[in-house]
Amino acid sequence: MTEQRVQRRLAAILAADVVGYSVLMQRAGEATYAKFERLNGQLIEPSLPRHDGRPIKTTGDGALAEFASPLAAVRCASIVG
Repeated sequence: MTEQRVQRRLAAILAADVVGYSVLMQRAGEATYAKFERLNGQLIEPSLPRHDGRPIKTTGDGALAEFASPLAAVRCASIVG
């Protein structure tokens, strides 16, 4: 039997969600969606690679991203938040 080597690495996972998104969508759906898409394209997505992050999954107003370190995740979150 061949021995498989397990590769390990440390990673920080950032979970983000827009507070009150459902209520905002009920009040002004199209405007809320447009504003979120603009924010996502201009701020959130460009911030990930600048902080050595990569997107894992997005779900409407939520997202998961992986970073090489907790410090990188916090720096990215502080700019976006």
